[in-house]
Amino acid sequence: MSKMQRDFLNDAKEAEAAPPPALTNSFSAVDGDCPEKKSLSDNEPKLVASSPGSKEHSSIFYSTTDDLSEVTSVDLTISEKSSTDFIVIETSKCTVEPKENDSESLEDGVSIKKDSSESGEIVKPEKVQKMVRLQSNENMSDNVNLPKAMSLKPCPSVGTSLEIYDYVMRSNGGGGENNGAAMMEEAWERLKKSYVYFKGKPVGTFAAMDPMAEALNYNQVFVRDFVPTGLACLMRDPAEPEIVKNFLLKTLHLQGWEKRIDNFTLGEGVMPASFKVLSNSHQQKETLIADFGGSAIGRVAPVDSGFWWIILLRSYTKCTGDYTLAERPEVQRGMKLILNLCLSDGFDTFPTLLCADGCSMIDRRMGIYGYPIEIQALFYFALRCARQMLKPERDGKELIERIDKRITALSYHIQKYYWLDFTQLNNIYRYKTEEYSHTAVNKFNVIPDSIPDWVFDFMPLRGGYLIGNVSPARMDFRWFLVGNCIAILSSLATPAQATAIMDLIEERWEDLIGEMPLKISYPALEGHEWRIGTGYDPKNTRWSYHNGGSWPVLLWLLAAASIKTGRPQIAKRAIELVEQRLSKDGWPEYYDGKTGRYVGKQARKYQTWSIAGYLVAKMMVENPSNLLMISLEEDKKIAKPKLTRSASF
Repeated sequence: MSKMQRDFLNDAKEAEAAPPPALTNSFSAVDGDCPEKKSLSDNEPKLVASSPGSKEHSSIFYSTTDDLSEVTSVDLTISEKSSTDFIVIETSKCTVEPKENDSESLEDGVSIKKDSSESGEIVKPEKVQKMVRLQSNENMSDNVNLPKAMSLKPCPSVGTSLEIYDYVMRSNGGGGENNGAAMMEEAWERLKKSYVYFKGKPVGTFAAMDPMAEALNYNQVFVRDFVPTGLACLMRDPAEPEIVKNFLLKTLHLQGWEKRIDNFTLGEGVMPASFKVLSNSHQQKETLIADFGGSAIGRVAPVDSGFWWIILLRSYTKCTGDYTLAERPEVQRGMKLILNLCLSDGFDTFPTLLCADGCSMIDRRMGIYGYPIEIQALFYFALRCARQMLKPERDGKELIERIDKRITALSYHIQKYYWLDFTQLNNIYRYKTEEYSHTAVNKFNVIPDSIPDWVFDFMPLRGGYLIGNVSPARMDFRWFLVGNCIAILSSLATPAQATAIMDLIEERWEDLIGEMPLKISYPALEGHEWRIGTGYDPKNTRWSYHNGGSWPVLLWLLAAASIKTGRPQIAKRAIELVEQRLSKDGWPEYYDGKTGRYVGKQARKYQTWSIAGYLVAKMMVENPSNLLMISLEEDKKIAKPKLTRSASF
């Protein structure tokens, strides 16, 4: 027990032993240093009575009014469990209601109601107002002033202790809701300011509106960045679908441009990574300029842009009920061009898409080349969305048949070969190598010694996840949040796997969520792995940016996945963490550090998708029916593989 707690109890015991003080002289039950003759203010508590207690329980009655019209009882309960002490403080406010025949008058005219069983005891408590649980260890600092309602770590951006902030908010009962409402209002205002207009109509949002940083390409409209903004506009009550419709049509128009990087022409179906509006004040003319990867880091075309476009088109249709947009000939053609790029025949023996580093949200070298889970999950999601919107006219029927076959093969491959839990990890650990023939268990010839040490400690007995990459003799065991959450929303993961993914998030909350949601990948590449995997990238140092950084925009994906799996409390808990800091820190793009404590060293402030991601998460928690815009139910027609993966390789 700490010194603070001992002093607290000693003062309480002294109060019990002492005779009842005069009504004009008293001291607080929690202020042991108060002088005996100190003059009291009108609002200070006055000790009325004390109840003899046992070693574990005591009671004190005090009033904050001169006429004792309101009396509060304080119950102190002490329990000891090993090295941890708990003090439970229970307060009850009693309102005195004097009666003519059942009261006892005091000298100052105050009446105290008597109980029939025990004379002189204060009765009729209105209600128990609050119970505070104080937990401490023996090595706890004695200068702690307030009990902890929950364990929160102080953050540099907050300044004062988060324990005090959290305690005050809980004591006020609902302060967090007021803070969330103000934050929502601010978020909407900032989101509106980020709108990009073309010929007087909103067509997207700037990536960031940081007045203290050079614009670079943050003054452009990125396709993937706009998705949470589009969802926020669709989920708002009333909905604002105009900007979403304009965005879909303008990016579709840009798809038809000739796409050349150096002397090479890209596929006709490639969607732009971003675009911007150029204004000529002299000619009073506005033009759109698109980037298909030629100006990006590494000059890689965005594989995910087309998938996000199809997914957002389906969300727009689901929200508005406007099927005429998806049925337009140019929209049908745009979807077919995207899908033909992905469904074309090649040398692959897998149904997954072969991709280069930097082709998705992780747009820099991070060792995700091959078959990254984020692209595979988005591919599956886009296939299922397009399957709902494509018309079977002309060549549409043939394309739908190809989509059905690919969906079946892709879901089997991901569920069977990407899934990792404790049992499967043990199976891989025991793999034999150099197996030939169709009966081989280790089909990709994965060497057990290539399993990184951290996986054995990270993998809980309850839970699992879809690993980052699977290719010949290579398994990337890293956790990637986008791929796993999209797999849940698209029903690429089976219901059992979706439940296990959420189990893992709860079991490894400190690692994957930390102090600021959420880790884009885990763990960070360090040392030799970082040098080889990133090419000495100074922006992707350990626990920064894409290399284990924490991205607030991912909050909407976690919220959607948790609601779909029946665990909205996970979303609420993560939102509470975000609300403590995100607005105060200026809505940064990402956070650094193993727990996400520090604003990213190169993070832009007032990042639009950080703002939109928070709005979408809040609106889904407040109205879970919004989930229908971004979620697909399990397709019963798809043949499901057995979940026992002991013979999967």
